Amino acid sequence: METGFSLGTNQGDVLANMQEAKRRILAFPDTEWVAQSVLYETEPVGVAPEYAHLRFLNSVLVVESPCTPAEWLQRLRQIEADMGRERSEDRNSPRPIDVDILYAGDECIDRGDLVVPHPRWAQRRFVVQPLADVRPNLILPGAGMTVSDILAQLEGEEVTPTTQSW
Repeated sequence: METGFSLGTNQGDVLANMQEAKRRILAFPDTEWVAQSVLYETEPVGVAPEYAHLRFLNSVLVVESPCTPAEWLQRLRQIEADMGRERSEDRNSPRPIDVDILYAGDECIDRGDLVVPHPRWAQRRFVVQPLADVRPNLILPGAGMTVSDILAQLEGEEVTPTTQSW
């Protein structure tokens, strides 16, 4: 099943964090690389004032795998923990890596710890822009329009592509 992930980091060596997260995701033997966006540097959204200076690096990675979203959630949480992410009540606190499941085929899941497609993906340019890079014509379940159409309607924060390779 094709699965899209949103990756973000704003703590430590952000480029190395993105590269390491991608390496770990693709290291699973049942996982095949399909596509990835360029890296975007973005302003933090919804963070406490003391973290406002920590810009994010964001991207989208698309893989093919027989894994279910629940299996991916376990894998991604382990990758985040292994890379030093500490979860707290402030879900917008700085983190070495954050990996969210954006979509998994055309599955719709809504249980406490897992919602697919990601519930806020279409409201965040730092997710929609990189997703539009790799899947502009994709219509996620419940969206009713393509990713590129959603991007065209988004207002707000700017995202800046980087020249960094990952």
